[in-house]
Amino acid sequence: MDVLADVLHAAVTSPWFYVALLVVAVVDGFFPVVPSESMLITGGVYAATGEPELWLVIVVAAVGAFVGDHVSYLLGRGSGGRLVGRLRPGSRWLGGLVWARGVLAERGGLILVVARYLPGGRTAVTFTMGAVGYRLRSFSLFALVAAVTWALYGGLLGFVGGSAFEDDPVKGVVMGIGLAVSLTVVVEVARWVVRRRRRGRAGACGEGAGEGAGDAGGAVENGVVTVRMSQR
Repeated sequence: MDVLADVLHAAVTSPWFYVALLVVAVVDGFFPVVPSESMLITGGVYAATGEPELWLVIVVAAVGAFVGDHVSYLLGRGSGGRLVGRLRPGSRWLGGLVWARGVLAERGGLILVVARYLPGGRTAVTFTMGAVGYRLRSFSLFALVAAVTWALYGGLLGFVGGSAFEDDPVKGVVMGIGLAVSLTVVVEVARWVVRRRRRGRAGACGEGAGEGAGDAGGAVENGVVTVRMSQR
């Protein structure tokens, strides 16, 4: 455990940690398998001991997230239709895009702020926003709000964990990541409950209401994602 603590301390307190955090936050925006949130929380934990600087951790993470979201948006705008056409029916990626299409039609760009806290949700949303031609100026505004609030959330969450276990930062990292995972689970359960209730109401309304909802939300046809929505 002492060896792990020493290695982690050396890595996080190095000036190169800022570079690594920036790169990981960018990549996580369009390839959501890298641990950007874990790195952000870890940086916040060690910031409680004085190094690295909390404000700089938050700024670097926010910049990386903002850039990464735009990479995903541009990928969707440039080749979204072709990529969607290659996805297998019933695949997780296609399901995510269909979900993103629906919430975009219902809530507009505000969903980008919410989706940043959902595993894989932000990538589906940013990619879909590009694929449907959502205005870049509006997208950038929502992406900025999402990136800043996410960086503040992760950095401060880690800082709280680091303050609680100032003499043992590893425990602070475990606490911070544990809190983040717990909050994500709560959100996912809430989403599942809401979806189940909506399906129940849709079933009660009958097939005609379901067809109307499908017309309002858009479709995925011939590999092209279409959405009719307001540019909010």
